Amino acid sequence: MQTVFVVEDDDSIREMMMYALDAAGFATVGFDRGDRVLPALAEHRPALLLLDIMLPGRDGLTILRELRRADRYGDIPVILLTARDSEVDRVRGLDLGADDYITKPFSVMEAVSRVKAVLRRAPDGEDAPDELRAGPVALSPGGRTVKVDGRGVSLTYKEFELLYCLMRNQGIVLSRDALLDQVWGFDYGGESRTVDMHIKALRQKLGAAGALIQTVRSVGYKMEG
Repeated sequence: MQTVFVVEDDDSIREMMMYALDAAGFATVGFDRGDRVLPALAEHRPALLLLDIMLPGRDGLTILRELRRADRYGDIPVILLTARDSEVDRVRGLDLGADDYITKPFSVMEAVSRVKAVLRRAPDGEDAPDELRAGPVALSPGGRTVKVDGRGVSLTYKEFELLYCLMRNQGIVLSRDALLDQVWGFDYGGESRTVDMHIKALRQKLGAAGALIQTVRSVGYKMEG
């Protein structure tokens, strides 16, 4: 049985979500403070976190940032749950590595469906290759490392996911919509400039090897070997 951490300081919302997830076949653990989440991860690794942004003790974005920096927990899917609905907050959370974003007020059944959808998209470690290569670029999905000519390259969570998507579809042209779907999630309402900005950052960080990411005009991008 998969476990979901529900991190929400509003008792009624937290209890409602836990009840719905329990009914859907998940095990749940609830938290009303942000500073209790990371210590709990040392005791039990959940399948997914439902994480409110505005929390006492430690805010959700800080938790997400620390989670993505930790080798042991960096690949745990996270859905942000918050009353904020501005594009800036949504993009900031997704760029920090959130897998989805639910704005309050929301339908409980829709939230459960999103949890299931994110878990379906989450990579299966058993199916992931040990290493992907494209020219001088070597990417390790399990270790979440990228090297160019043997030198480590530091990428953000979404930059890594974007490069991984391009490399496992090497030689295939991927549209911006396809990249938004596969990297940010099918329900992300962002614009295509988000992809363009991340491609630009990737090329800069990869140096000369960034030229392997080719623009296909009016369509999208592809990774050459």
